[in-house]
Amino acid sequence: MELKGKKINFLGDSITLGAGASEPSKCLVGLLKEQCALAEARNYGVGRTRIARQSEMKDPVADEDFLMRAEKMDRDCDIIVVFGGTNDFGHGQAPLGKFEDTEPFTFYGALHSLILYLIENFTDSEIVFLTPMHRHNEVSCYGCWKPEGVEQRPLCDYVKAIKEVCAHHSVPVLDLFSSGSMHGNNPIWCKKYMPDGLHPNDAGYIRLAQRVRSFLEAL
Repeated sequence: MELKGKKINFLGDSITLGAGASEPSKCLVGLLKEQCALAEARNYGVGRTRIARQSEMKDPVADEDFLMRAEKMDRDCDIIVVFGGTNDFGHGQAPLGKFEDTEPFTFYGALHSLILYLIENFTDSEIVFLTPMHRHNEVSCYGCWKPEGVEQRPLCDYVKAIKEVCAHHSVPVLDLFSSGSMHGNNPIWCKKYMPDGLHPNDAGYIRLAQRVRSFLEAL
């Protein structure tokens, strides 16, 4: 796909927003806008947000899930990039659920709900998903702010769910978990690209932008 002149909506969490970058132009969205000469690169990233809906809305910002925010996006876009799931693993209260779920209160159900909404309301847009990258504490949720008594699942289960649901709906997925070339548990890559084990730095965002650009151009 030729990206020059395209309008892209980026729906995500703090990594989409650009946490860890030294300035907005050096985050994923800013880099792609400049590198690909995009007409619009709309950043709908909000820190701490999750794909699945929470049973209790305690924080009016962080608890507004991806589907709620998708309903507010500008409609005149050529591509929608959805990048989330790491916060569902890290501190979300919604269970992972099962593939058959259709309600947004489980991770599986929220994926189905979000994709169906995007397909119905952004008919002419290319919809793609990015899986979470490797991060610190990804095997268990201890230390990742999961409330006591909430289901604990490793990050790879959330990656698997994204790939399964997207395949069911024929939505392209960039698997950054398997091929992102950044790893929050690898001390060498962590120091170079993800100092806090989660958010890329400027060098990390350059690396991430390269992966995403190649993926979009290959569509």
